[in-house]
Amino acid sequence: MADRDVMEYDLVIVGGGPAGLATAIHARQLAARDGRELSVCVLEKGSEIGAHILSGAVMDPRAIDELFPDWKALGAPLDVAVSEDRFLILSESGSTRIPNALLPACFQNHGNYVVSVGNVCRWLGKKAEELGVELYPGFAAAELLFDESGAVRGVATGDMGIGRDGKPAARHQQGIELHAKYTIFAEGCRGQLGRQLLDRFKLREGSDPQVHGIGLKELWEIDPARHQPGLVVHSAGWPMKSDTYGGSFLYHMDNNLVSVGFVVGLGYTNPYLSPFEEFQRYKTHPAIRTFFEGGKRVSYGARAIASGGVLSLPKLAFPGGCLVGDDAGFLNASRIKGAHAAIKSGMLAAAAAVDALGAGRARDELAAYPDAFRKSWLFDELWRARNFKQWMAKGLYAGSLMVGIEQFLLGGKFPWTLHHQHTDNETLRPAAECTPIEYPKPDGKLTFDRLSSVFISNTNHEEDQPIHLTLRDASVPVAINLAKYAGPEARYCPAGVYEFVKNDDNTDRLQINSQNCVHCKTCDIKDPTQNIVWVAPEGGGGPNYPNM
Repeated sequence: MADRDVMEYDLVIVGGGPAGLATAIHARQLAARDGRELSVCVLEKGSEIGAHILSGAVMDPRAIDELFPDWKALGAPLDVAVSEDRFLILSESGSTRIPNALLPACFQNHGNYVVSVGNVCRWLGKKAEELGVELYPGFAAAELLFDESGAVRGVATGDMGIGRDGKPAARHQQGIELHAKYTIFAEGCRGQLGRQLLDRFKLREGSDPQVHGIGLKELWEIDPARHQPGLVVHSAGWPMKSDTYGGSFLYHMDNNLVSVGFVVGLGYTNPYLSPFEEFQRYKTHPAIRTFFEGGKRVSYGARAIASGGVLSLPKLAFPGGCLVGDDAGFLNASRIKGAHAAIKSGMLAAAAAVDALGAGRARDELAAYPDAFRKSWLFDELWRARNFKQWMAKGLYAGSLMVGIEQFLLGGKFPWTLHHQHTDNETLRPAAECTPIEYPKPDGKLTFDRLSSVFISNTNHEEDQPIHLTLRDASVPVAINLAKYAGPEARYCPAGVYEFVKNDDNTDRLQINSQNCVHCKTCDIKDPTQNIVWVAPEGGGGPNYPNM
């Protein structure tokens, strides 16, 4: 194969989400302050900046205040201030509202904004370009590159036009190598290259296992009479059983839009559980369905989130680069917020990289970045919430009591630290030990099936390309997952990618409908034997989320 074209930069940033864009912006800001030239590029696998961004979201403006102190005058899309908080405990037919005076600070959102993080990223992308950052949407970073010393040299984009048989097709275009003095990885939760870096540099040594949730979200246009801009409703309880972590969000945006979603902790034990169906069932609750009567569903999507918190953060820096945002796991699960943490982590990494470049350094370890993080308000915030998921793993009622004591009474200053014990793929029990769950059929008005949901996520992949949901061993799905766990991939996937079908001889096989994939990464996380490995498809493929 011919040598690939090479482009050289001071900084290459992989991922055009809040963390990656903040890194790029702040690096250019600091260089301009010092009167120095700095070449920065951002690779984004989505078709445009924001295409793959999915989040609740209520956004804490603290970090964007630091990135752009005049963001309001500049027109940042933080337009809807939170007007009211409600927290409900749901039973199957009723609900109890927790008085706001009793809510821990992590559930109070005064001063925050209901936003589309996708639109925030689109705005950040424009600001990055104005500052001289080169943005390359539609290009997936598919391969790590290393120099002679073993440091990260940069990344290569994936080839375009590889056929399903793995051979170059008529439309083939070779990928490009992007070399950098430092490469910043901001791929989001369970980043493909970030996962490889964790293994190569043993970045998880000394940290707790990462734990995750899957967040499923719909955007609705509702009856104006039922719309209250800035209303924030969270719930716990039904339809989840009390021993399984899960909860909902319902945020009123502007223009009669409501974002509604459900988060299920991927440490659940019953292989018959379906996060997608739990979400659909949640919307039928009497306290919830009233918001949607007379409304129309506009969009759908799903994304895994890294929720282990500060104890599960890996080592952040390694020779030639570092991890920022949810590629490292900076989400604050107790607040259901990550955008502000992503932006702050990117700013801290940018400052360390610009200082190193100013000193004439390259491809060494940016130790100043984790040092700055440990001295920052972000570390303090995450440290106060360090026990949240561990408490909630003990069940809704016991966990809520302890979170209330720790956060409300002690302000996060609990004298002991609890630790995660297992990764999410280790927690499933054999199907023979569990009770099947019967889910109601969708009505097509309030509740929906997977395929109609994927349709409105605008997901598309070039059909003649290798399947990007790869199997280490093709026999495992039937021999282990189906035989022992009743085929959980057909249920934990929110997009109908995995389907067990019968061969002509009545034997079973796993069919992978890769065109449906919304890039949530749940399969890569929850597969019991870690046999499924998600790799980047051709750049530009996947969902195209509006206002998500």
